[in-house]
Amino acid sequence: MSKHLFPEDFLWGAATAAYQIEGSPDADGKGESIWDRFSHTPGKIMNDENGDLASDHYRRYRQDVDMMADLGLNAYRFSISWPRIFPEGGGRANKKGLDFYRRLLEQLHSHNIKPAVTLYHWDLPQALQDKGGWNNRDTVNYFAEYAAFMYENLDLPVDRWITLNEPWVAAFLGHTMSLHAPGLNDFSLSLQVAHNLLLGHGWAVKMFREAKRDDEPIGIALNLTSIQPFSDKEADLSAAWRTDGFMNRWFLDPIFKGSYPKDMVEIYDQSFKLPRIEDGDHEIIAGPIDFLGINNYTRYLVQAGRSEGNFTGNFVNPSESEYTEMGWEVYPQGIYQLLTRVNNDYGNLPLYITENGAAFPDYLNKDGTVDDPRRINYLQSYLLEAWKAIQDGVPLKGYYVWTLMDNFEWSFGYSKRFGLIYVDYSTQKRYYKNSAFWYQKVIDRNGLEI
Repeated sequence: MSKHLFPEDFLWGAATAAYQIEGSPDADGKGESIWDRFSHTPGKIMNDENGDLASDHYRRYRQDVDMMADLGLNAYRFSISWPRIFPEGGGRANKKGLDFYRRLLEQLHSHNIKPAVTLYHWDLPQALQDKGGWNNRDTVNYFAEYAAFMYENLDLPVDRWITLNEPWVAAFLGHTMSLHAPGLNDFSLSLQVAHNLLLGHGWAVKMFREAKRDDEPIGIALNLTSIQPFSDKEADLSAAWRTDGFMNRWFLDPIFKGSYPKDMVEIYDQSFKLPRIEDGDHEIIAGPIDFLGINNYTRYLVQAGRSEGNFTGNFVNPSESEYTEMGWEVYPQGIYQLLTRVNNDYGNLPLYITENGAAFPDYLNKDGTVDDPRRINYLQSYLLEAWKAIQDGVPLKGYYVWTLMDNFEWSFGYSKRFGLIYVDYSTQKRYYKNSAFWYQKVIDRNGLEI
């Protein structure tokens, strides 16, 4: 066996999102979110399921934190439900909603688990969507006020703050592809939404600096992907670079370089309406952050598109590769390529893998065990590549498995299981999967034995 040890202060965590696990959609004064509305719209979610119960974390959070502690997690990333705090998006705060997150923080601290708090994981208050949602610049102001309220009133220590989770997904899956809430289909609208999301991030960072929460860093979590050309032909190389611009650089560049990538602006300007950008927007978006969270699951292999107007390219799935139940290629080398690329191109900033994991068919055995060797192999292979990146000088500081427990997987409903913990949705009983016990050993030894 060969040992691959991680730095002594490395964080070993798991991640979740409020709408996917909490349930209790109208408990204690919570308002409606766009995901409450979207998931109750017939035909939007597989099997017409919804997140009304999810994993019932709102009522079972103490048990869930106890299970985190049993596994040895020293970090936990969760998101706050904005409409649980401000049912109408702004105005008067809901104290009972705030108290829930205070109790969760207290429980985490009692087990020495460091909390990472995500302010926005896609569950916009429906009241704000009714006013235009993220297409309405006023939503940026509401978000800044909500963020400032949380900095002031969530007064227990937070290990790190994350402004937004995956703005690319919120913008394009929600406003171009109709796969996520609010279920729209307009690419130009998505560009404006993406800009306003980034602007909301920038204002949330600015408000954080003014709040002076000492020793609590703030950053953002982006879904980033290693984009590779199908061949060394010029057309494939160009298609891969455009795809990288669409998925990666459109968000990395304004945050770290103060402007959108010029090549993508020129491409978008030919066919779409560019976002409205006011004086000072870029300066706000590029306000310094303390770390970058990277969500990564797979890579994209891109071949030049054959249809007119295909500004990215066609994704190719090699027949010899393994795929998760989501249809995503298992390609661990991609996370090494991504970590080194971000470090080289965007500065020597502390990095965290804020999501990484895999959905596979999981079955509960009669003895209460769940055998998931493919998930163990997936996690081990990706962690090994992360370890290699650290050896090559990448300042990777922590790793959060996606996800702690099986949950409502957005438009896939309950059909896909990513968790280390199996949830029997008929009883809400939790069971450790074998991958959970494997991860427990990884944390205990602070590394891999292969």
